[in-house]
Amino acid sequence: MSAGVELDHVTVRFGQFTAVDDATLDIKGGEFFSFLGPSGCGKTTILRTVSGFLDPSAGKVRIGGQDMGGIGPNKRPTALIFQNLALFPLMTVADNITYGLRVRGMSKSERMKKAGELLDLIALPGQGDKLVSELSGGQKQRVAIARALAVQPKVLLLDEPLSALDLKLRQHMRTELRAIQKQVGITFIYITHDQGEALTMSDRIAVMSDGVIQQVADGKNVYDHPDTPFVASFVGENNPFAGKVVSADGDYAAVETPHGVLRGRNDKKLKTGDKAILFVRPESFRLGAGASDATLASETISSAFEGNATHVFLKGATKKDITVTVARHGGHKIPTQGETAAIHYEPAMGVVLPEGKMARE
Repeated sequence: MSAGVELDHVTVRFGQFTAVDDATLDIKGGEFFSFLGPSGCGKTTILRTVSGFLDPSAGKVRIGGQDMGGIGPNKRPTALIFQNLALFPLMTVADNITYGLRVRGMSKSERMKKAGELLDLIALPGQGDKLVSELSGGQKQRVAIARALAVQPKVLLLDEPLSALDLKLRQHMRTELRAIQKQVGITFIYITHDQGEALTMSDRIAVMSDGVIQQVADGKNVYDHPDTPFVASFVGENNPFAGKVVSADGDYAAVETPHGVLRGRNDKKLKTGDKAILFVRPESFRLGAGASDATLASETISSAFEGNATHVFLKGATKKDITVTVARHGGHKIPTQGETAAIHYEPAMGVVLPEGKMARE
């Protein structure tokens, strides 16, 4: 059984510092929901507030429609998986999984039955007698998930549980974690700074910066239709071209940039004279000239072959280079260092946003 989670104008302060500023959103029951953002943006503070380890300075947290004010973490219908997993290394796998059930007074026979069911769920059948210290990193992750699920929470909270794993195992665990969530059907709230994790696993994502939720949407819309320059520059690679809107016609706007007038989607309905940033993703560029208001040329600095694609770096008019991703089998000749290369994009693949703070500034 799952439950929805509602943040109603939640603010969390530590002295004069505001860690979370007026966060309002509604997480649906059974949803895999991720908070994505850089370190210090407030995402873990939100998780600890939902779990009851922190009280909001203002606003309310509701789980399943019930106000959680005054209800401690041990009384909430939640389970929390910490970044370090907090497994007991000298206990068996089965004893780790059923620890919470033992605290609640469940008989040993019932506990072992439950352990067997959960070991099947996490694809570790018959491994209950092993010590946790004998497991691999990925197996430990699965045991931590099973232990959290054993107490039958309505909401499972996960604080960057895959961050200590190597890349290949992390990618494998994404698939397994999503499959487990779909099978058990409970609400997962996932904290991460890894865009790949958020995009591949989540039904919806809240992108955060400096304690503020910048955008809430599914992964495709966060990537293709960012609401702010921060979201555009934090989620995936992007090429920003700052300037001023010189014309706005229907769904498109043209921006005067140091590379000339460039056009893109005007999702935010900017007007002539507004300061703006046009964003074009590296994979949206093509080598060669195209329409005059979607073409630029610059000196090639370097290129990097990466198997399925080559990344070409051109000299930008500002300190930031322009990145172009060329598919391996696209039939294009890769420009050499010092060569002037023309590149173009479809205006529908560029997005014009109001001037604002970007990531990593």
